[in-house]
Amino acid sequence: MVVPASQLAQQQMQSDTAAQVQEAEAVADHVRQVQARWFACLPDAEAAIAEYEGQGPGHRGRRPRPWRYHAVRYRSVADTRRTRRARRGRPAKMVPPPLESGYRLVVEVEALTNPEEDNGWTVLATTVSAEGGADGEILEAYQDQNTTVESGFRWIKNPAAIAPVWLEKPERIAALAMLTVLGLLVSSIIQRQVRLYLRTHDQQIPGNKGMTTAPTTAVVLALFAQVALVQLWIEGQEVIQLAGVQLYHRLVCDALSLDSSWYAVPLAQKNGRDIQTP
Repeated sequence: MVVPASQLAQQQMQSDTAAQVQEAEAVADHVRQVQARWFACLPDAEAAIAEYEGQGPGHRGRRPRPWRYHAVRYRSVADTRRTRRARRGRPAKMVPPPLESGYRLVVEVEALTNPEEDNGWTVLATTVSAEGGADGEILEAYQDQNTTVESGFRWIKNPAAIAPVWLEKPERIAALAMLTVLGLLVSSIIQRQVRLYLRTHDQQIPGNKGMTTAPTTAVVLALFAQVALVQLWIEGQEVIQLAGVQLYHRLVCDALSLDSSWYAVPLAQKNGRDIQTP
């Protein structure tokens, strides 16, 4: 499914314009370097052209295209240049300066135009049939998933997040994908509920850069890494020590409708002391 987007087209045009200016400077520098070279014979000049065009020895596969916004063509021309005299001393006035015959490369550059209608197209692969709605409606529904699993796909695009997949059967790969999506759904629900609770109750919890009302799920889960429950048996009696519990842990529990008593030591074990913190 391919859908046009005017805002995306404008962004791409601005990006292309900046890239064209940057590439034009690089092409101009490349032209100066190429035209400054001197070749003693035509085969050397033709070998250099083949190298610039990606057709030299050792190159396989498709011809490389180093320039995206410019077409660069090379041709060799015969030329002469002054060279050093073979003998020392001042030459006679009527003696012409010694010349050397050889070849230079001439570079022709043409700026490529990028039609406006080529910009601003969004390509979306989907299993939704045409009867399920128009292309624009399907794309809008897809983009509205920023509060569900869609934002989590930025995380799993990292190769270390979900790769390698040691599975071969298609049904097992599909099952892993389903579990991944379910995990992202749970992650998005945690983030949504915690942010909503903090805004509603005008509260904040520690984030990556100080206190925040809009933590990510990763930040919320990292807060509980410091909580530790230690169980000891001394002379047949169980002793429980709880460390690291703070007020924001209870806020998260309330936001997710979790029983905060999980992070409380039984009264019989407190011995008149409150929750222990490091």
